[in-house]
Amino acid sequence: MGATGATTAATGPGQGLTWSLRGRGPEDVPVLGDPGPPGGHPTGPATGRGVRVCVVDSGVERDHPLVGEPAASWVVVKDAESGEITVEPTTTGDTCGHGTACAGIIRRTAPECEIHSVRVLGERFSGTGDILMAGLRWAVEQRFDVVNLSLSTTRARFAQELHSLADSAYFARTVIVASAHNTPVESFPWRFASVISVGSHQEDDPALHLYNPEPPVEFFGPGQNVTVPWLGGRTIRTTGNSFATPYVAGLCARLLSAHPRMTAFQLKNALYLSAANVRHEPNAQRPPRPSTAAGDTRDDSED
Repeated sequence: MGATGATTAATGPGQGLTWSLRGRGPEDVPVLGDPGPPGGHPTGPATGRGVRVCVVDSGVERDHPLVGEPAASWVVVKDAESGEITVEPTTTGDTCGHGTACAGIIRRTAPECEIHSVRVLGERFSGTGDILMAGLRWAVEQRFDVVNLSLSTTRARFAQELHSLADSAYFARTVIVASAHNTPVESFPWRFASVISVGSHQEDDPALHLYNPEPPVEFFGPGQNVTVPWLGGRTIRTTGNSFATPYVAGLCARLLSAHPRMTAFQLKNALYLSAANVRHEPNAQRPPRPSTAAGDTRDDSED
């Protein structure tokens, strides 16, 4: 381990990583920044236009009336003999409905965003950790603005690789919005601070999100007893953190459409400032906002 006092400017091969800034000043590293939206709410048109959102899931049904045609669709394929994993274009749509539901929520929240699909799940929500890793890595390499991941893995052997990938996305300004598991078990990558982690709340307001003062789940979105698109052009009512996650992903798309230079940490701050339970008045002593929840609901989704 070298002495930190002797560090000089160094760049990692092909990565542009600068470990120290020597011989250069502020004028040599100009940044065109965006102050972000006041109070966390986007200014001007905020429909998601110009923002590329990738849904890493079970695919998206083609021409669903509540989703529309995806901009492009891919599937992660593993060769049975060689074990080689590739990402290939596909026209197969959705295998179980989950991805279509997530895409529909994103479309409803950010109607003009560009939705892409990467299928990593098969029928009956079947999937493996290596397929998930390959699909997520490919999405990060494509530098999508927002990646919706309403999935997680409980396999600890993928944790370190997922953590590294989540950090790479964060520094490349690809925002991963990741669903917390529906049950209190250890899973990834929602546990990592470099992603935006989401659980669901019981409020009836479909346009409300909350900040969690006791992470690791950072935000709660509408995901309980919600109506979502499903296979065959129809809709169903269902519950789960999976469906709160694309709502927050859609909010990120809206923010980026109005403020395209915002960084990942600015997006988190905007979501924090605009959360319904965050108070801005000095010395505010207002009572908590009364719940509008209709009551307990059963969790019918799979993460």
